[in-house]
Parts: sequence; C-alpha cells; structure tokens
Amino acid sequence: MTADSISAAELNSSQPLHLPGFAAHWPAVCAARQGEPAMRDYLLSHYSGEPLTAYTSGASSGGRVFYNADFSGFNFQPVHAKLEQLLASPNGGGHWYVGSTFVPRWFPQWLQQQQVPALAQYGNDLLVSLWLGNQSRVAAHADLPQNLAVVVAGRRRFTLFPPGQLANLYIGPLDVTPAGQAISLVDFAKPDLTQFPKFAEAMAHAQVVELEPGDALIIPSMWWHHVEALSPLNVLMNFWWRESPAYAPSPQLALKLAMLSINALPAEQKAAWRAHFEHYVFGQEQAEHIPEHLRGLQGPLTEPVARQVRAELLNKLNR
Repeated sequence: MTADSISAAELNSSQPLHLPGFAAHWPAVCAARQGEPAMRDYLLSHYSGEPLTAYTSGASSGGRVFYNADFSGFNFQPVHAKLEQLLASPNGGGHWYVGSTFVPRWFPQWLQQQQVPALAQYGNDLLVSLWLGNQSRVAAHADLPQNLAVVVAGRRRFTLFPPGQLANLYIGPLDVTPAGQAISLVDFAKPDLTQFPKFAEAMAHAQVVELEPGDALIIPSMWWHHVEALSPLNVLMNFWWRESPAYAPSPQLALKLAMLSINALPAEQKAAWRAHFEHYVFGQEQAEHIPEHLRGLQGPLTEPVARQVRAELLNKLNR
C-alpha cells in the first residue's frame, strides 16, 4: 500500500495501520536516503526563509519534552531561528525540535512533490505539517483528528494505546501542557511502577512500531501515542483531517464544560446526568416523536443549528 494507491477508507481506519515503504518514491525520502547533507539541502531548497519557532533543551533532558522538576514550567526553551541555523549543528550537545510546522507557509513547494491523492477530497480542511529535529521524546498524548504520519528522514518509534487506556496512562493537567494536548506523566524510558502502577496494564495493550524513511503510520483519532525521534536528523510529515463537519466544535470543549457543570454535583445527580449523556450523546436517541422543525440538536447536525447553539452557549456562559 503506497501513497498513490491507498484509499480513503483505509486512511480512515479505526485501528493503527503500519505502512512500510508507503512514501519510498517521494523525492524528500530519496534525498534522506542519500544522507543527512542531501536531506538538509532538500529542506533548505524548499524553505520559505521565514524564521521558525524551535524548542531546545540541554543534554540532561534526554530529549524528553516535558515539565520542569517542580511543574512550574517546562524543561525546554523556545527560540526563533532560521532553518539553516538549526540544521548547522544538529548534534551540538543538546536537543532541538520544530513542532507541527505548517507546510504551505514554511515549505510552500513541498506538497507538489509529496502527495497522497486520496486526501485531496478534504481540500482546505486538510492540515499538513512537518516535525524537524534531532533526538526527542514526545510524551503519550491523543489528538482529535485522524493522523497519517510519514517518516521522511531518520527513524521514529511509536508506542500506541487504545483510547480506553486513559486511566492507566496517568494523564497530566488538561490546561497547562507542553504542546497543546494533555500528556502522560510516565517517563517511558524508565517508568516508575511504584508511582504509576497501572502503567503496566497500559503496556499490556500497547502497540510498538519503528518506522524508517518512507514508512508511514495511520494513527486513528483519539489513540494515545508516544513518539521517539531516534536519529541525529529526523523529519516527520503529518496529514491531519476530521470526518466531522468543520462547524462542529472540538469535543474537548464539551468535556471541559461538562466537568465545570457536573463535577461538583452530588452523586445521585451525577448519575442522573450520566443517563442523559448516554441517551442524548452516546446512545441512539429516536426523535421521530418530535416535530421535525423543533428537533434542533436532536436531528441531523447542520451548520445553522450549530451556529444557533453556539450563540446560545456563548450568551449564557457570558452572563
């Protein structure tokens, strides 16, 4: 299965798919296989010249992107630099990475040569990004969009967990995070099973896959994934998309509002609201008994309905 032959149905798999040699024919991958100098030249030949935001940490971090010792901040520092500066000394003793860089902005000609035709249907709703850097470890986290991750240069190791392993991964703060998504507080390089005993159960459900240049991995929506960049120069290309309409807000907002509204309720009231959520959100509610023009969110979601509900929520939350 290759970038040219994969179907939309396969891209939207609900299980992780390891795709060896998926992009072996891409010019960027061919450059990577010629060695680091050729890969650096290829990157620079497609670079717009606009400064990037990179994140750096000392050798003692081991490349782990995480909080500092007392959780008062993070163990890395942001720097603004041009790509040629970052590539000049990729093994300067410390660690650096450029995360989720929007390809059309910083590498405007890149997509002309690295394409996945089956993703064209998503048009402007498709987000394509590059991750660059030397050795790094990104803690286990979950993303809402479906994700096609293609290793262009270097080697990467992914450790994946089904969404149901949430309780066994010891997820940290929802709001203060290194890169947007809440992360596992377990150090996968040396897990402390005294502090995190349920992590052993999570690992019993883990899938571990190591990717070489040209290999790809489909990471289904909301699957937890821990990512290790293993080489002196690593380039990862991500394609992100959602099957839900663009006017549907992120479920993360619903989660936070539910926590705000329900967490302080007495147990019996929580149980009542659990029944409501099961019925209206997770169940197969039948709304045929309601006149069609009054169904609102109980009918098919449309953009006018979404706009109306959004306005109602904003109005009430701002009181």
